[in-house]
Amino acid sequence: MNTQISYSDLPLLTCSVEENVEQLVNHGADKIELLMDGIQWNCMDEQIKKIGKALRLHHCTFSVHPPAWDTNLTSENQAIRTASYEEYKKAIEFAHEIEAEHVVIHPGFCFSPAFDKVVAQQRAQEYLHQLCQVAGPLGVKLAVENVGYNGASIYSEQEYLSCLDQLDHTAGYLIDTGHAHLNGWDIPQMIRSVKERLFSVHIHDNSGVGDEHLPIGEGSIHWQPIYNALQEVDTPCQLILEYSPGTALNHLVKGKQLLRQHLAL
Repeated sequence: MNTQISYSDLPLLTCSVEENVEQLVNHGADKIELLMDGIQWNCMDEQIKKIGKALRLHHCTFSVHPPAWDTNLTSENQAIRTASYEEYKKAIEFAHEIEAEHVVIHPGFCFSPAFDKVVAQQRAQEYLHQLCQVAGPLGVKLAVENVGYNGASIYSEQEYLSCLDQLDHTAGYLIDTGHAHLNGWDIPQMIRSVKERLFSVHIHDNSGVGDEHLPIGEGSIHWQPIYNALQEVDTPCQLILEYSPGTALNHLVKGKQLLRQHLAL
């Protein structure tokens, strides 16, 4: 097993990036995933250098999560697709600037049954290929996440597990436990299916009804089979505790302790 534990700064959404990092480091983080949503990320063209310089003062490493709420690479609106792609490119450039370990990629959403998921998958494949061409020369890895639930996912479980087959290994998988649980997917089997190309796992719980991003054990996910599957992962893989905005940071500390205990880290 070759896993590492990271904190997402999602609990501190909309707060100062530098202050968020300091708080997370004070709560035991040596790896942090930066979510680029909120007013502090509003002018990325101007802020990349400034934030990058501030982050290098901290003795930790980073991954980067581009804006999540308003982007959709498979939107029915071409302008939104183009803008989303440009934001992902900026995130990749920022990741290169701070030597981040990967950039999270949401391949897209299909929010209406009237929209064609085959077309959405084709769009996703094209954009993923283009993003690999941007990221590869910069040495940035792309972690492609299973996103969408309640019908919004552009993939079935098996389609997601094969969506990178035609892409180079700049791209790997990021399994989100909460999203998979909401879709009724087999999380341990997913981990085993892509373990040679699994870059990361977003760790959070929910009740099976909504994307609540609860701490481990506060929802209805059965965690022991997931721990068992993670113990079989031999390639480098980040386990990222991704808890909801406003979650007390001591829950991250407890989550890290739980993962260490169950995975013998």
